[in-house]
Amino acid sequence: MLKQDNNNLIKVTIKHNGVVEQYPVGISLLELSKSFDKDFVSQIVAAKVDNDLKELNYKLDKDCTVQFIDLTNSDGMRIYRRSLYFILVKAVYDLFPERKVVINHPISKGMYCEVVGDTTLTEDEVKKIETRMREIVDACIPFERRKLSIEEAKEIFIKSGRLDRLSAVEHRQKPYVTIYNCGGFEDYFYGYMTPHTGYVKIFSLEYYAPGLILRYPEKTDPNKIPEFQPQQKLFNIFSEFQRWIRILEVENVGYLNDMIKKGCIGEIIKINEALHEKKIAQIADMITGSKDKKRIVLISGPSSSGKTTFAHRLAIQLRVNGKRPVTISMDDYFLNREDTPRDEDGDYDFEALEALDVELFNSQLNDLVNSREVEMPIYNFTKGCRESVGRKLRIDDDQILIIEGIHGLNEKLTSSIPRETKFKIYVSALTSMNIDDHNRIPTTDTRMIRRIVRDHKFRGSSALSTIKRWPSVRRGEKKNIFPFQEEADIMFNSAMIYELGALKPFAEPLLGEIDNSYEEYSEAKRLIGFLSYFLPVEPNEIPLNSILREFIGGSSFY
Repeated sequence: MLKQDNNNLIKVTIKHNGVVEQYPVGISLLELSKSFDKDFVSQIVAAKVDNDLKELNYKLDKDCTVQFIDLTNSDGMRIYRRSLYFILVKAVYDLFPERKVVINHPISKGMYCEVVGDTTLTEDEVKKIETRMREIVDACIPFERRKLSIEEAKEIFIKSGRLDRLSAVEHRQKPYVTIYNCGGFEDYFYGYMTPHTGYVKIFSLEYYAPGLILRYPEKTDPNKIPEFQPQQKLFNIFSEFQRWIRILEVENVGYLNDMIKKGCIGEIIKINEALHEKKIAQIADMITGSKDKKRIVLISGPSSSGKTTFAHRLAIQLRVNGKRPVTISMDDYFLNREDTPRDEDGDYDFEALEALDVELFNSQLNDLVNSREVEMPIYNFTKGCRESVGRKLRIDDDQILIIEGIHGLNEKLTSSIPRETKFKIYVSALTSMNIDDHNRIPTTDTRMIRRIVRDHKFRGSSALSTIKRWPSVRRGEKKNIFPFQEEADIMFNSAMIYELGALKPFAEPLLGEIDNSYEEYSEAKRLIGFLSYFLPVEPNEIPLNSILREFIGGSSFY
């Protein structure tokens, strides 16, 4: 410990162990972190200084609290993956300078990327790219960060032909752009990097025609690559969204902002909403036109996917096809509070399948599809138990039950009903439009921003409380929803090209209320930075039956 009377010392509180030490002014987080590496499951890649996320090259100049970030933290894993993307882009540039990398979307516990050029990517070329990436990693090349004015950045982007980056940054509210240099190769990435390439050792490439899958660890097990899981249905829905982007002629955020600036966003909204309606109509046709008579439609998907509005719109399309759908709420089948299972923290686990009376649910579904009357339960959430008297229901032969809930794709939920009589739909906002070729829009960010807006408007919750709950929501999704995605008969992408511009005016002031006295400040700051790429979209042109209305209000269904 250093002498406390030295004027060149600052007091640093280390958050994970509560130790307070004095260090020289100007000490870097990287140097400081070396004393604490052994306390973490994986390598430290960043730190929060008074709840503000910083790169390890950041130097401390005043008394502060430091929270080190490793790969078990969402921020840490984002930094790791972003650094890995840079290494991929550099490797391709080194080997095939005439080609470009497009980082597309997550798939099979990795990131699907394309290497675009005059020739089609081959499996042998993927092996060469991986070899070059490992050479770059072994060289421990620093990621050097510098700030440029918007005008300087534009000049560089125009000169290098990176028009996708130019269009992404020219509408931003910030007066500067951050550029990273790695071994003489410069690129623009949204967010921080590791100090050098040697931090990014765990990865692999999988040839996945016509592109490749860049595979990396997950924060739950950061020291190994998870097992490859084919997800062809999910891949197909992302590919469909790419076709929609081409139809709309909006390849990235820059194109979208240009349309907003020109006053043409109304047309984009109409076409995007029409694509949604057409897809929902096609799903209704699949249900009613099936050779196996469908009696039950199960709708599932993660939080803030727009499942409720989708269910209403599907019901309308089924009525157009001559059916009379009936909606059942799975929430009424919750067990009484004292019988609800608890999670590893001892809290009630309302998202577990075991929190539902699965036996009663199956029994009543069987009765309903066989035209027998049942007395369905009514759950009182205030009391945490069922009401003594339920709701009588019988359905006719031409009626279809629509059931929405997180366990809809899990066959255990409806195990007594023959599979051929059920139709399963997975709904999620599977964002596929990029900020630019190397900076994608994460699906989870879109959903979290939707939820922040909705929770404030309809549930009286602050952005702070929504962000606090989000990790728990994500754990529930990974356990109860994502493992069953490929069980769906069809997937519906509820994302809309224009929605982040429409959500921006609602979300920004809510996020701005979170200051650095809260641990969630860095996440709020990150989301504000993310939204800064989008010009605002006025809501007056958004149809009243739009899925987006479920979050911003004004829906014709509620």
